[in-house]
Amino acid sequence: MAETTKKGDGRAVWIGVDIGGTKILAVAFDDRMKPLGEDRKKTKGRSGAEESIQRVAAAVEGAIKAAGLSAKDVAGIGVGCPGPVSMEKGVVLSTPNLCWKDVPLRQILEKKFGVPAAVVNDVDAGVYGEYAMGAGKGARCVFGIFPGTGIGGGCVYEGKIVCGRNTSCFEIGHCRVMPKGPICGCGRRGCLEAVAGRLAISSAAAAAAYRGEAPALLALAGTDLGCIRSGDLAAAIAAGDSEVERVVRRAARWVGCGASLVINLMAPDKVILGGGLVEAMPELYLEEVRKGAMKHVMPSLRGVAEVVVAKLGDRATVTGAAAWARGLAVAE
Repeated sequence: MAETTKKGDGRAVWIGVDIGGTKILAVAFDDRMKPLGEDRKKTKGRSGAEESIQRVAAAVEGAIKAAGLSAKDVAGIGVGCPGPVSMEKGVVLSTPNLCWKDVPLRQILEKKFGVPAAVVNDVDAGVYGEYAMGAGKGARCVFGIFPGTGIGGGCVYEGKIVCGRNTSCFEIGHCRVMPKGPICGCGRRGCLEAVAGRLAISSAAAAAAYRGEAPALLALAGTDLGCIRSGDLAAAIAAGDSEVERVVRRAARWVGCGASLVINLMAPDKVILGGGLVEAMPELYLEEVRKGAMKHVMPSLRGVAEVVVAKLGDRATVTGAAAWARGLAVAE
């Protein structure tokens, strides 16, 4: 890793980066994690690593400029990436939507900007953001579960992101909750993601719309799965589509079942719910996840974990990535 910034050299700005499937968000933060400026770039989809990394660097430069600063003011960079990551090596092992494989992102960024860089899984970064600055602040152990197109999970224990020796972990979306259930994208049956991810919800909701049981959703988004977004589901429920509400509530209870597995294993202080589905329907998800978790958790552990909704929204990953980079620098 590049040399850690020394106290007193005048640099106390941290850059957080969130690399999504279609966009890159970079935010400059001060030492208290107050945002100073930001920039957004498109990822260019599956164009390959080289061009996307150039856009990551451009977003970092844009955030620095938007904050009215220069590169010499930056103390470190933290990046949240989708897919498995080797935190120790700073390598992105793979990104399904971007066609990255074994990309040494930390090395690339440190060489370009001359400051320490940290690379973490995006959900891990989001959970760390909530731990440091959001709904998990002050907790000893925080588990985050983020239902969306997939279902991501992450855990922070005593200030450290829990990970394996060579890769990020807590793939809660691929824990089996329904033996002989529907096929998941990973190729196995009955994974949490296969029964409670947005694709599963949209599929059941679209079928209801096609059958005439969800007229509001039919008017809002039709029956094309690719057109049904979290906001459409929430709007359809608000308009009175009881069948859509039943589908979403059932999926949220499955998320609670998945959360119970981690509660039984780690007894976290808090289970934090985030992601697009939760942001669109926070009260519904909070109610049903609590029910699902309490139904399946070991009786002696009921009440140990408080289930709460994330506070940072789509800023969780950039905040967590920057805070993680800051924490590593302080530790060294």
